[in-house]
Amino acid sequence: MRPEVLSSILHKCSKTRAFRYGFSLHAVAVKMGLESNVIISNHVLNMYAKCGKMEFARQVFDDMPERNLVSWSAMISGYDQAGKPLEAIELFARMKVDLPNEFVFASAISACASLSAVNIGKQIHTKSVILGYSNISFVSNSLVSMYMKCKQCKDALSVFTKSSEPPNTVAYNAIITGLVEHEQVEKAFEMFKLMIQQGLVPNHFTLVPLLGNCSTTDNLRIGMELHCEAIKLNLDSIPFVGNVLIKMYSKFTQIEEAEKIFWSIKEKDMISWNTFITACNHALDHAKGIIVFKNMIETHSSIPDEFTYTSALSSCSGLTSSLLGRQIHGNLIRTRFINHDMDIGIANALINMYAKCGSIRYAVTYFNQMSFHNLVSWNTLMAGFANHGLGKEAMGLFKQMKGLHIEPDSVTFVALLAALNHTGLVNEGKFYFNEMMKTYGITPNVEHVSCIVDLLGRSRRVKEAEEYMERFCFEDDPVVLGCLLSACRVHGDLVIGKRTAGRLLKIEEISSSPFVLLSNLYASESMWEGVADARKQLKDSLLKKEVGHSLIEVKGCVEKFTVGRICHSRIEEILGVLKVLSFLDHDYSWCY
Repeated sequence: MRPEVLSSILHKCSKTRAFRYGFSLHAVAVKMGLESNVIISNHVLNMYAKCGKMEFARQVFDDMPERNLVSWSAMISGYDQAGKPLEAIELFARMKVDLPNEFVFASAISACASLSAVNIGKQIHTKSVILGYSNISFVSNSLVSMYMKCKQCKDALSVFTKSSEPPNTVAYNAIITGLVEHEQVEKAFEMFKLMIQQGLVPNHFTLVPLLGNCSTTDNLRIGMELHCEAIKLNLDSIPFVGNVLIKMYSKFTQIEEAEKIFWSIKEKDMISWNTFITACNHALDHAKGIIVFKNMIETHSSIPDEFTYTSALSSCSGLTSSLLGRQIHGNLIRTRFINHDMDIGIANALINMYAKCGSIRYAVTYFNQMSFHNLVSWNTLMAGFANHGLGKEAMGLFKQMKGLHIEPDSVTFVALLAALNHTGLVNEGKFYFNEMMKTYGITPNVEHVSCIVDLLGRSRRVKEAEEYMERFCFEDDPVVLGCLLSACRVHGDLVIGKRTAGRLLKIEEISSSPFVLLSNLYASESMWEGVADARKQLKDSLLKKEVGHSLIEVKGCVEKFTVGRICHSRIEEILGVLKVLSFLDHDYSWCY
């Protein structure tokens, strides 16, 4: 085999990352005695570097009797691309002063960015200026990225504006991404507009950072404009852009728009599926999340990862469907996610699912079977105890945490206080509320205060509940005020109730609850003028009382029953069963 042919085949192996063929060709080169041929050795070295086999590449490099610029460039670039930036910089330091070119400089600067080594980066920048390479776009783009990653925005903008060559798309992408990462969003959009004015065409690297920042209501319009730009450039159907668009629309609970984008993505990757299932959960459309999960497995034959299972279990929790949750758990056991090797996120999602689906015993059993617990594991089980009104069990779990020297956080105490609240353990609730502040230095937030106010209110200690609310300055919080007003209504405390209702009605009207509670409070005291006045205020506010409903799962299908009206295809059979259960005296005409 001629050396030229061998070089050509090795080059193709480099391009296709064909390590096995390249390794065999290296053996051929050795047999032919071509190790000393610098061109052949460079091709072998480059092949190993492109395949990520840097140990083999370094061995070839060290054994070369003669090295040229290509040898150094391949090694430094290989180290940088293989995630070994320190080795890249060390090798760059060994080069002769006049040897580097623009490709070597770009790789060395990229390595500095990976290490956030701004001082070394500035030294290399100086050397590139001396040798006349700093204005070459390949180098200047790397400098912009390096300075941005090292939080040196001024230096990055200086390189960008002073470059003798007109900035290209890569340069604009680097500056836009850096500005977004450093929360200079307005400047990033200015750069985007300037890029368009210069006649440059944006690509997916341009749009993704800008779309990712559209998270507030004010930015939705901008996000939609960027979406239109993506459609024009035919970029909306690629996963890299489509996934970000799904996430953006899900933040605004525009699930229909997110779904259109999801199905328009031609080659969905795992992130696409995970992002959309999460979007369904965020929009509280848990049933759709399960449908998408099933579609992913059955129709597209995709293999779910840890995030997929976690999101699917979250959907089951939202539906309170233990049947679907158990099926997913069974699938986990059958696949590679065996109990002992299971991802901690999946394990916590299983505890949460069983707890929310009413199977607290299964949640406890699975918790005890876990080989490792993080704080989320403890908090999840604690919240499960709270939902089931198991205050003593929650206290036991907390003591177990203390015994293992696990530091609780704010969420731990929210769950613990909620459990004590549902069990009516007032003294214990006050004790742990005080311990939270004194022992752990956690400042009470609205959830802690609402728990203690509700706990005291349920125990007829309405005045004390009001004092807690005022002591921690939550007199203007609708959640805390709602808890206090509810307690006033239950225990007929008209004085504090009227005062609390007055505070609550001064806040922006977001629900009908204050009016309903106040009306009921007046009714309990036979103050019918007050009842009429509260109902008139509710009518004038144009708010509608949210109708209560119950959910029940039958053979994996969740049925919803609404107060005052039941629309169900089998209502006759349901009423027949109710009559059999001796409810004959009741009038069910309202069901029709």
